[in-house]
Amino acid sequence: MVFLIKEVMQREFLTAPPDRDVFGCIQEMVRRREGFLLVVDQGRTIGIVTEWDLIGKVLATGRDPHALRVHEIASQPVKSVEANTPTMDVVEEMSKGGLRRVAVVEGGRTVGVVTGRDLFRAFRKYVDQVSTDVARLQSTSP
Repeated sequence: MVFLIKEVMQREFLTAPPDRDVFGCIQEMVRRREGFLLVVDQGRTIGIVTEWDLIGKVLATGRDPHALRVHEIASQPVKSVEANTPTMDVVEEMSKGGLRRVAVVEGGRTVGVVTGRDLFRAFRKYVDQVSTDVARLQSTSP
């Protein structure tokens, strides 16, 4: 059985236009309890801002989050994969690259995001199902 990344991805995710002030983005991230947001310009993802970007590029440097625009601190480029990519390929890529999040695209447009947590959740369900099936088969074997 092959899982495709589109079966695992989050379809709803936080975005901001490049000219939005960092303070407003921080407020939205806190309100929605998100550790990242994608910077999107005309439907295309051009960067990602994570809690580490906020700590390292704003807080640690003493920059004013009201005066900064989110594109100024966004990490670029954003790693992306096609929606029909097998999940195991994405796991391998994330593992090799030390990535916690990957954008999922179709036709060049971001349609989702997958995180390590999403993958753990999906594989946990899969392992639980396989375990249940094995236990059922063992109980019916002579």
